[in-house]
Amino acid sequence: NTGSNMSTNPARVLVTGAAGQIAYSLIYLVARGELLGPNQPIILHLLDVPFCAQGLRGVELEVQDGAYPLVEGIVATTDVKEAFTGVDYALLVGAFPRKEGMERKDLLKANAAIFKEQGAALSNYSSKNVKVVIVGNPANTNAHIAQVSAPNIPKENFSALTRLDHNRAKAQIALRLNTNVSKVHNVAIWGNHSSTQYPDVSHAFVETSEGKKSVSAAVNNEEFLHGEFISTVQQRGAEIIKCRKLSSAASAAKAIVDHMRDWIFGTPEGEFVSMGVYSDGSYGIKEGLIYSFPVTTKDGKWTIVQGLDISEFSRKKMDATAAELEEEKAAAAEFIQ
Repeated sequence: NTGSNMSTNPARVLVTGAAGQIAYSLIYLVARGELLGPNQPIILHLLDVPFCAQGLRGVELEVQDGAYPLVEGIVATTDVKEAFTGVDYALLVGAFPRKEGMERKDLLKANAAIFKEQGAALSNYSSKNVKVVIVGNPANTNAHIAQVSAPNIPKENFSALTRLDHNRAKAQIALRLNTNVSKVHNVAIWGNHSSTQYPDVSHAFVETSEGKKSVSAAVNNEEFLHGEFISTVQQRGAEIIKCRKLSSAASAAKAIVDHMRDWIFGTPEGEFVSMGVYSDGSYGIKEGLIYSFPVTTKDGKWTIVQGLDISEFSRKKMDATAAELEEEKAAAAEFIQ
């Protein structure tokens, strides 16, 4: 029952990049109550850069015109302090987009400036219990930059979105088995939200007419699971850009809602999801990296699933994506000072 542990005081939900593509799907899901349930009033905080002020105004007008009973107020602004003040949930969608011919390092530098400022704003102006998800790429490293720039916010309150990858993996297995996606459980995404991520089904199961079956047994094709399945999930974003000439937006918005809702309300018993979170050294992943793990959630807190058997194949994939994250983290370090 979403909504039972919520209050009738309005919750303040911030969406950055609010005039952008993903936000255009996300804001209306939040306004409808998809994030915090049907009984929780909200005040929407919408932030974008001054260049997008006119588009942001248009979004604000559309939220008004949606006549959403749960929306008690809208703070649409290009001012960072105003946007972050008193916020309970921060959905950091906005980031500096990669332009053609741009080196990854230049992208890191541009984003370091944004997430350093936003981390400091969370620390200084938002609720001390604010829950933060970073969506803008490179999401894991942007989350790291925001986290280290926010001394007053617990590090566990920062996360990077890998739920879209998780949902993509789940959907691919359901398609392969010709079953409903709700029958597929416990896929996992390890590592970076990039093409090095490791979508892993070695702990996943599917509900069939004969009872529970491991995904490996049900698919019964290791070549597919170790090959095409992984590359399809890794490259899915690029494929959507090729088809739509725009990056995935509606599916990203849905994933953001899934990620936050599970974090706030908890995962079902025996079920895990994927979140980019602060590594405590589990599975040999260096402490302090923002790395996607399988997690369970309860009472607003996430816990990394422990004790999963890691095959040699998995180990290699998990280490490769960790190496990329360590590289990004080192490159970002000079811009955080």
